[in-house]
Amino acid sequence: MTWRICKLFIFGIFVIFSFGSCYSFKGASLAPELKTIHISNIRMEAAGGPTNLSLEANEKLKEYFQRNTSLKLSTLNPDLTLEGTIVGYDLSPQAPTSDDKAGLNRLTLRIQFRLNNKFDESKNFEQEFSFYQDFPQSQTLSQVEKNLIPKLLDQIILDLFNKMAGDW
Repeated sequence: MTWRICKLFIFGIFVIFSFGSCYSFKGASLAPELKTIHISNIRMEAAGGPTNLSLEANEKLKEYFQRNTSLKLSTLNPDLTLEGTIVGYDLSPQAPTSDDKAGLNRLTLRIQFRLNNKFDESKNFEQEFSFYQDFPQSQTLSQVEKNLIPKLLDQIILDLFNKMAGDW
């Protein structure tokens, strides 16, 4: 009886490790032949926004790929080429109150990305990604911008990466 339990336990461990190597919690992976990426400077075509927004977006994008992938940044015949343009930086009132004032304001950031994959043209795309954050009407945009922009950029970059590498 003890030997049977031991065999069952060993088999269970084997199954767990076998399936563990097939499953990814991120659900995303890049093709193994991809080694390099060129990230062009993100252009600013939206009215408004801080003057350093495109620079901040570009640096966050490069940092994300360097920390979370094995891709190396390269300008010489890269496997992937990524271009981005900030096309929207919008402030809009939300949650109207009884005295016809906004209870919240919403900051929305929209960035258009174009990806070219030299190995698989079916993975090429051009798509706009956007994200927003609400903040209280009692605060001005200049008071919250410094905290909101990194959150907006982080989510847009995550959505972009999921589009590039996700299995959907």
